[in-house]
Amino acid sequence: MNISEAPPSAVLVVEPMGNAGPFLAAAAARLGLSLHAATHRAVHAAYPPALAGALAGVCLTDLADPPRALDETEAYCRRHRIRAVAACWELFTPLAARLAARLGAPGNDPLLARAARNKADMAAAFRTAGVPAPRGAVVADAGQALRATESGSLGRPLVVKPVEQGGSWGVSVVEDPADLPAAVAAATRFETAEPHGLPLDSRVLLQSYVPGPEYSTETVVADGVAYALPVVAKDTTAGRHRVETGHTCPAELSPELTLAVQHTAARAALAVGVRNGVAHTELKIPPGTGRPVVIETGARLPGDNICELVEAATGIDEAEAYLRAVTGRPPRTRPTRHRAAAIRFLLPEHAGTLAEVAVPEVPGTRSELYLRPGDTVPEPADSSARVGHVAARAATAAQARRLAALAVHGTRLKVT
Repeated sequence: MNISEAPPSAVLVVEPMGNAGPFLAAAAARLGLSLHAATHRAVHAAYPPALAGALAGVCLTDLADPPRALDETEAYCRRHRIRAVAACWELFTPLAARLAARLGAPGNDPLLARAARNKADMAAAFRTAGVPAPRGAVVADAGQALRATESGSLGRPLVVKPVEQGGSWGVSVVEDPADLPAAVAAATRFETAEPHGLPLDSRVLLQSYVPGPEYSTETVVADGVAYALPVVAKDTTAGRHRVETGHTCPAELSPELTLAVQHTAARAALAVGVRNGVAHTELKIPPGTGRPVVIETGARLPGDNICELVEAATGIDEAEAYLRAVTGRPPRTRPTRHRAAAIRFLLPEHAGTLAEVAVPEVPGTRSELYLRPGDTVPEPADSSARVGHVAARAATAAQARRLAALAVHGTRLKVT
């Protein structure tokens, strides 16, 4: 965008249906931006009233057909004089990058954008850029997986995950090689991504397991310059499935480790072509090393209500920072408050039918339920099994964690 031009007054979001959509809608209103959506007609019909009401317009297209979607979204943007593009899901970041390039709008590198959605391409991009990441191998089936692990170079345990998927879906931690075929089968069961039916790369990524605590952080990139956002601590289940059970901001790392995490995340974002946008990066710090290792990154805002946590703890509006980057404006990433927030998810012990759920009222917390009694509850193997969440705000991270834990531990959750 020519610097003499006025900033865009409208932005097209490629599929705002999802956890980050409401945050983008609220940020667009604060910035005085008209928010438009690109989505499928059937998906748009299921939009919550608040999201549908926040839109100035909708481009109805088939996002599972990228060439068609690219042509139709370009025509829509030119018709409505839209000069800014954002994406909510990493699966649509290549489409958003190509659309921005066609419009001459601030966007990500379209030649690298696939690496932000495809973990095989991501691993290659990390190797090229020297980003610290787990050792890995890409396989198509259980036979290839067994052969890839014969030398023992990947070590044990082994992380098995789909090349294209999110939300911990299809991810397993395998200790015994005898369990590898079942883990590969679980990772290859996803042929399309719903609700759009987007075809997925069915290959599987095998990764060396990285021990240590896990963190996440966002990086906003504007005109190729990376701006670090706060580091968030992540909690997960143990065992075969590592499902996120909660997040806390701030992460309470030392200043040196905080900078190391933010710097490493910025390298990961730039490696997958983020040039005008945002990246959500997940990292681990092996004990005794002080050196963050990137697990993966996605060119999108975070899920799991992390935008809410970061704003509550620091005053930083990540969705606004993202929209400022894609509209050619410098992002605002300096904290305006120094408090803490935590979120804990309500997970069942097993699959079944939700019989009862009641969350106690704990001062400093609020709760939200996703399911009601009578609803089917999936096996707690990924984020789709969450029944709801508890969010807490306090002066310190320890206090926020304690308040959230009190509410979770006092919750009556019965699945039959």
